Amino acid sequence: MDDLSVAWTILSIIAPLVLIVMLGLLYGRKHRPDISAANRMNMDIFCPALIFSVLANNHLEFTHYSQLFIAAIWVVLGSGLLLLPLVKLYRLNARTFLPPMMFNNAGNLGLPLIILAFGESAMPIAVILFMVEMVLHFSVGLYFIDPKAKIHTSLRIPVIVAAILGLLWGGLTLPLPQLLATPIDMLGQISVPLMLFTLGVRLIDVNLKDWKVGLIGAIACPLSGLVCAAMAIWLLPLPPTQQACLILFAALPPAVLNFIIAEQYQLEPQRVASIVMLGNIASLLFIPLALVWVLPSS
Repeated sequence: MDDLSVAWTILSIIAPLVLIVMLGLLYGRKHRPDISAANRMNMDIFCPALIFSVLANNHLEFTHYSQLFIAAIWVVLGSGLLLLPLVKLYRLNARTFLPPMMFNNAGNLGLPLIILAFGESAMPIAVILFMVEMVLHFSVGLYFIDPKAKIHTSLRIPVIVAAILGLLWGGLTLPLPQLLATPIDMLGQISVPLMLFTLGVRLIDVNLKDWKVGLIGAIACPLSGLVCAAMAIWLLPLPPTQQACLILFAALPPAVLNFIIAEQYQLEPQRVASIVMLGNIASLLFIPLALVWVLPSS
């Protein structure tokens, strides 16, 4: 795969996401809708359906991926630690800025990207990286946003329940009955475009100051992740394909889910929206560079 074909592949994945966000922006400017109900439905129904569908359909042998688990946890949490000086330097709100830096787009971008780059055999790796990011987001991430939150309460959050049930069902290696699989898949397919569309609606409130912070985040997010990934690869005996997938995971932009959570907690959602939006646009540069780095050795 040459550099031009890599760039075209990444563009074909990113471009639809950007187009949906822009459609949401145009619709938001014309109609000014209240998107809080849509965000709530996404968190309670559509996103859990997506997570369950992915995990239930993939049986994972966790003993083969123990080092990858450790590496992925370090990439997520280490990114936040590395960027603490940046928060102090620019006098940013840590609860607003750091979560998008740590919790990346491992679901709607990371999963298809890893499979396109490394084939269906990399599906278990992609699922593990996705699962680590999601569990940390709704445990450590929520506690960081709300210090009064109790970690055990995350077990009642729909996305965590869906992850647990998905892992249990996947461990049974039984096919999900079609009567249930079809509606769950259909509900899960709503999640990603709805997240992107509501992000576009939120962008109507973005101002120039938010764009500047967004630009800082767009650069800091993949760079901090890649530094942490390089450290993990140096310290841990990861197989070559796991190394390559970890690097690609580390280069992903902030997850749209950061915006939804910021909306729920009213933590400068317009600023988080700008970080997420610019981060995903910047991924048009960072992801091809990461692929050029890892594909020759994968």
